[in-house]
Amino acid sequence: MSFLDCSCITSHSQVQPVNIEDQYEDVSQQCLSSDVPVCSVSGSKDDLSLLSADPVHYQLLSELGRGFNNLSCVSMARHKPTGRLVAVKTTNLDECTEEELLHLLNELLLSRLFRHANLLTSRLVFSSSSQLWVLSPLMDYGSAESLLRSYFPDGMSESLIAYLLYGVLRALEYLHDMGYVHRGVKASHILLSAEGRVCLSGLHSVYSMMREGKRVKAVFDMPQHSPALLPWLSPELLRQDLHGYGVKSDIYSLGMVACELVSGRVPYQNMPPTLMLLQKLRGSHCCLLDVPLGELGGLKLSRSGVDSGIGESVATGSLTRATTAERPQSPGPKNHSATLHNLVQLCLQQRPEHRPSASILLGHAFFKQVKRHTRDSFLGLMYPALPLSSPPETPPSCPTTPSSHTPSPTEETPDGLWDFS
Repeated sequence: MSFLDCSCITSHSQVQPVNIEDQYEDVSQQCLSSDVPVCSVSGSKDDLSLLSADPVHYQLLSELGRGFNNLSCVSMARHKPTGRLVAVKTTNLDECTEEELLHLLNELLLSRLFRHANLLTSRLVFSSSSQLWVLSPLMDYGSAESLLRSYFPDGMSESLIAYLLYGVLRALEYLHDMGYVHRGVKASHILLSAEGRVCLSGLHSVYSMMREGKRVKAVFDMPQHSPALLPWLSPELLRQDLHGYGVKSDIYSLGMVACELVSGRVPYQNMPPTLMLLQKLRGSHCCLLDVPLGELGGLKLSRSGVDSGIGESVATGSLTRATTAERPQSPGPKNHSATLHNLVQLCLQQRPEHRPSASILLGHAFFKQVKRHTRDSFLGLMYPALPLSSPPETPPSCPTTPSSHTPSPTEETPDGLWDFS
């Protein structure tokens, strides 16, 4: 079925609300356990159903990011009748191939299917002219990756890391119970609201493990845009052999995200993709290095002597203090708790069957500190980061319709606060 056969884009001459819920059987309530928090469909602060489906009612304020092969632009916008700030993703459908349209439709269907407080979904979608508008709640702090880049270049505190990873695990527990594997868990897909709600985005990479009404143990599909995801992908997913991969692949990615948040650096960031793949398949172990040079004997390093992961990146930069134009100086070693070390070790087990499930990890000792956080303590963890706010003044030429708004790449806007690749 072509995306253009869908009733949501039958006309390019007027605003058309996208009604796709009837095309997808919503079985989410059947798969939920009683202790999984579910977003209320109506009445919650993040409910967008009461907002209007008319581009004229939205004032686009600033660009937050781009994605979908640069066909989609995400902007912060104000709903003029209510003054509410939202995130708006606009996509030019005329520039999409049929494969891209089908991919976009699948993402919208999944967004309608999933209902969970820690998943970023949208329930207000409409088209106008050749533009598809997808509205989501505004995540005021942006992504964890943008926070690392702008405010925490040497890594986050353990309390903040625990807060973020706990929210991601809640989302993964829900997805896995529903029979889906995310395949795109990384810091740039972890978004944070001003109220402290952690949301996992990147639904375009989600893949179903249901076949003919039954859940299979393994799948074999390679996610799109996989080169950008390589540092976080599990060895079994990259191996693409007859054994396939399952939901434990996301647990490995979570361990890589933990390393990323601790150091402020992307895992394997200085390694060519082919060498990175080889190191992962050989079982190269990423670890958190927070010990003096004389105590490094017990840590497993790359057999090739090359930087093979986040732990070794920190070790090389920290202990030699060498800096180059291509490689900034790494932060000095920190003292990490035994529970954080254990969490990373559990997640990065080479064999997926040895990794714990998301449900089990939620009870890990590292996350006991999360329950002690209130809104005030959360804001303390975020210092010096500040949530997004609308610009004090909007230029008179700021457009309010999709046909006239094409953000310039040189526009002075937040760079990559939301990543949709």
